[in-house]
This record gives sequence, structure tokens and C-alpha cells, in this order.
Amino acid sequence: MPTTRTADLVLIGGTVLTFDDRDRVADGLAVVDGVVARVGDVAELIGPDTRVVDLAGRTAMPGINDSHLHGAWLGALWPKTLFNGGGEETGTLLADTEARRTAIMRTGEVLSELGITSYTEPGLGPGEDAGRTGCFSTAVLEEYAALADAGLLQARVTVLRLFGELDGRSTPEDFERGLASPVPATDPRWLHVAGVKIFADGIPPMRSSWTHHCYPDGTSGHLLVAGAQDAEREANLRRMIDLAHRAGAQIGVHATGDRTIEVVVSAMADAIAVHGPAGRHYLIHGDLVPADVLDRLPELGIGLNVQPGIAATTGPWLAAALGEDVLSTAWPLRDAFKRGVPVCLSSDSPVIEPDWRRWVAAAGERVGGGPGLMRELLRAYTLSPAVQDGAESWKGTLEVGKVADLCVLDANPLELAPADMPHVGVAMTVVGGRVVFER
Repeated sequence: MPTTRTADLVLIGGTVLTFDDRDRVADGLAVVDGVVARVGDVAELIGPDTRVVDLAGRTAMPGINDSHLHGAWLGALWPKTLFNGGGEETGTLLADTEARRTAIMRTGEVLSELGITSYTEPGLGPGEDAGRTGCFSTAVLEEYAALADAGLLQARVTVLRLFGELDGRSTPEDFERGLASPVPATDPRWLHVAGVKIFADGIPPMRSSWTHHCYPDGTSGHLLVAGAQDAEREANLRRMIDLAHRAGAQIGVHATGDRTIEVVVSAMADAIAVHGPAGRHYLIHGDLVPADVLDRLPELGIGLNVQPGIAATTGPWLAAALGEDVLSTAWPLRDAFKRGVPVCLSSDSPVIEPDWRRWVAAAGERVGGGPGLMRELLRAYTLSPAVQDGAESWKGTLEVGKVADLCVLDANPLELAPADMPHVGVAMTVVGGRVVFER
């Protein structure tokens, strides 16, 4: 796709990691109209109005995509997080349009300083319209749409709608009604309502994951979906997954317990078998995902969205709830990568901070090393989330014709160990060819 126009932005004098299918590395990149116009020798595209950035030995790579981050909630709490004082906040955090807009814009600023150019807001909608915080309501989705229409978003946003309570109960009736409700009509490259989120269970430390194991009190948890008994709750969950799949919606399911994960994957497999492929469905968290379920995920095209920072932080709590033996098999990232499972790494911010560099280090510690590990971890924060978004044809790598979403780092991450990443500075962030952060 050659261009006869001079570039709006050119990067030279450093390393460009494309993360394309050949893992090409170049020394320059040119941007025209927000799109990558050339990778490699860009000298002839420099004109009198071109902004030329000398990388001075630094490294440009695709922008980070945090594929599970609660943007409005993060903006409302920051600089606190849930694990760092934010859990003490009470009352409504986002009560009106101004507060919602301020929170979303604050999140954009925070993320731009970290090189994050896309994120998934996993759960906005009528299920939380009466929610305590105001951070997950339909009004928040409407404010995202207003900001997208005004060209004010500093990162691309994917949304999963929520038809039940946050971390709580949902019903097939509410779910079916929600699926029929309209979504905002916006530019999908800036705000894309991809599908739905279902809270299937809770978390092991709260003894609310549904598991084959026993908690200290002798219980094993249960599904959060409405129903008087396990069988009824399971049937309702299966119905909701089938409804969403038939509607062509992507399904992201909060599932942490092994029994929950088995049911969710079985229900997704049944829906695929009956109705054909759809969505880019995925498990969110997947703390206790069993090995035999991991084996099924690649063939089914079901992804696994893992938060290594959550695993590092809450591991001792899981051990207290279910024992060290269960902890030793939890969050099996190494096995997921080996099996070719579509793995995305994310933060779940503001439960913890959104600094992906720390969570790459945490993931590296969990996987335990190996050739090509850093590239695999970085792809799980760039290209793999683009695939999860259904957007790999136009973002996630630095290739001609794709959007110019990138970050510039002070060092080449492929020359470092994961443990070194928290010390690497972010020098610049570019979204659609527009510089949104520059140190």
C-alpha cells in the first residue's frame, strides 16, 4: 500500500517491533491520516509538515490493550485502587454526567502515561443502573458514546454489557430483555459494544467460587445465576449463554471455580455445536481452570483472560480458602500458553493498578521462563486482545494499513527479562497517529 503523501508523523533512530506474523523489526515508521503508511525506510515520506520523532535508541511497539479494565470505576477511585484504600469508599462515586465524564477522561490520562491505547470495559448496563457506585450503569455507556462522538476518547474502548448485578445475581428474563435493548451507534473503532458479561460465580477467597473442593466451613460455593438449587442455576446459566450466542454477541464469563468453568465451557461448546461459531467467547479470571478444559479451549476458540497481578496478590488468600495444593494448580498460565489457548493478560484495574509492566513481570514469574517468553507475554497484551476484540485486521500490530496505535519504551523489552519490565519507562503514546502522551 504505497503512499505518495508525505507523512504526518515519522519515528526514526530506534527500533520498531511490529509483532506481525513474521515478527519483523524495523528502524522507522511513518504515519499518514492516523494509519501506518510504511515500516522501515521512511526518509522519502518526510516533508515540511511532518513531525519527526527521533527515538534516540528507544523502542516503539504496538500500543497496550488492557482487555479487562473498569475504566469509569478506575477514574472515580484513582489514585486509589480497591486493594489500596479504594475499598473504603462508600456511597455513589459517579452520580451525574459531569462526574462520569471526569472519571472517563481521568482514566484516559492515566492510561496514556502507561502506553495503553485500548481497553475493555467489562460490564456496563441496566443490571447496575441502581448500583451503589454508579460506575457500571447504562449512563456510563451513554457517556462513553458521547465522548466518542466528540472525538475526546484517548483510548479505544470495547464494552461488554451487563444485565445482572455486579458480582451478583442475574436472571434469564433480565438477560433476554437486555439483549433486545439498543446499543449506542458510534464509530466502532473508538467504542465497540462487543457483547455481554455474565457473573457465573464469585471468587475463592470469598468462598463464593463454585468448586469441586471444600472450603473450611464444608461448603463448595454455587453459581450466582438465579435458581433455588444447583441444577436450576446451571440450567439458567446455560440458557443465558445460548441466548447470547444465538444473538451473535461475544460472551465474557466471570468464572473462577472449576465446577463453574466446566459448565461454562460445556454450555459454550453446545451453543457452537447447535448454532455454529460466533463471538470470540472467553473465560474471565479462570482461577481454577482444569487441565482437561484447557485442552478443549483452542479447538473451540474460547479464550482465557487472566490477571497475573491478581494471582500474585490473592494467591495466599486462595490458599487459606482451599489449601496449598489447590493454589499450586491455580492460574495455569504456562499450560495455557503451551496448549495454544488464546490468552490475554489484563489488570482488572482498579482492583489493582493498571501498570501492565508490573503484571508482565508477575506473569513471567508464574510461567517460569523459557525461550520467546517475553514476546508471548507482550502479544498477550497487544495482538491477542485485538483478536479478542475481533479487531486484529486493523489494530494490535504495527503494519501498513493498520491504525497507528503505539507506545515508545526506553528499552527494547525483547532484550529484557520479564522481571525487568517494571523499570522500563514509557516515553510516548500514540493513538490513531495522535500523540496523547509524551514525556
